[in-house]
Amino acid sequence: MPRRRGADNREVAADPVYGSTMVEKFVCSMMWDGKKQTAQKIFYASMLKLEEKGGGEEAIKLFKKAVENAKPMLEVKTRRVGGANYQVPIEVPQNRRTSLAIRWILNNARGRAEKGMADKLANELNDAANMRGGAIKKRDDVHRMAEANKAFAHYRW
Repeated sequence: MPRRRGADNREVAADPVYGSTMVEKFVCSMMWDGKKQTAQKIFYASMLKLEEKGGGEEAIKLFKKAVENAKPMLEVKTRRVGGANYQVPIEVPQNRRTSLAIRWILNNARGRAEKGMADKLANELNDAANMRGGAIKKRDDVHRMAEANKAFAHYRW
């Protein structure tokens, strides 16, 4: 299996309720110990709560907007040049952008203080859709780091 370039990503089947592959990826990322049904129950419960809080907007639109807002454009990778390590800013590939956004939303939802994962996830998605919350802060930190190190962009490979 190639570790870099050329590895084909397999197709993900759409989820049964919304017919979206992004929802399926999100549920699979949220799943622990292979308990997909539990992850789906939590996700769909949070979507119902999100629709109540969303102010009339559909939950799936808010979900997609939240993931879109959390996607990073740039990140830094460490590159060793002549005995020194440099943080080199690089553009993030599209599939990695989505997976990073999903990971950040889930990690920040799990760290919230509310009771129940469905509430935590609904509130984090609502915050991300409104450009606030932990996932957006993480994206801004990554962008700030890349901006601070753009002097080393010529070390890109």
